[in-house]
Amino acid sequence: EALQFDFVCTSYVLPAELALFQEEFRRVGGVWIMKPVGRAQGKGIFLINKLVQIQSWLKKRERAEREREEDQQPDQPYLVQRYIENPYLIGGKKFDLRIYVMVTSYTPLVVYMHRNGFCRFSNTQFSMDAKDISNMYIHATNVAIQKTAPNYDDSKGCKWLLRNFKMYVGTQQGTEAADKLFTAIEALVVRSLMSVQKVMINDRHCFEIYGYDILIDAQLKPWLLEVNASPSISAENQFDYDLKYGMLNDAFDIVDLEGR
Repeated sequence: EALQFDFVCTSYVLPAELALFQEEFRRVGGVWIMKPVGRAQGKGIFLINKLVQIQSWLKKRERAEREREEDQQPDQPYLVQRYIENPYLIGGKKFDLRIYVMVTSYTPLVVYMHRNGFCRFSNTQFSMDAKDISNMYIHATNVAIQKTAPNYDDSKGCKWLLRNFKMYVGTQQGTEAADKLFTAIEALVVRSLMSVQKVMINDRHCFEIYGYDILIDAQLKPWLLEVNASPSISAENQFDYDLKYGMLNDAFDIVDLEGR
């Protein structure tokens, strides 16, 4: 049964699971990505490839905790996750998928995946060289980060429609490979929701839209990076507006608020 959930990278919550993470790091090494829990737009993300970097992070965190005022919120925990070092590249650049998923019921599970999510591209050619490990223009695909890149072109942006990505995979790897990939993505979405089904409060008066962030590796295997509650529906440009307006319009048609 565990093989059905092999789409999640090895992950630990820090500092609570520090000992477990250190044991795993000493065993396998490699590159790991650190993400603050509960933050957005790529803020606070960084990569590590040495245990000393974790120790340095812990010291800074402990120092900040000692200096924290009583009325200030404590530092949030971090998620440390095994970094996918062999992503599928387009034009030599890394990207991930943002897929919109709507759940109208958990018991029974009723879920819809919108046809038009999008790809978010990094602005710089991908590299796993040690000298590039701190370059977030290479490793992070968050639009908020990429917009600050020196050679970012606002007129072109850094997004593709999901259907264009599927067409690209079809032309490069064949239609069968593209169909197999998207079937695996659908299974990933359903199984991830099934894993929390029993602990979710079911209310027939409610629905929720999630933003799934999924990375595709060089073998066309999808990996779940994170699931975002309340994904951004603000529009950066006309592309964004058309996509998100269409997604919300379809969501309201499904919910049928007016009882038509």
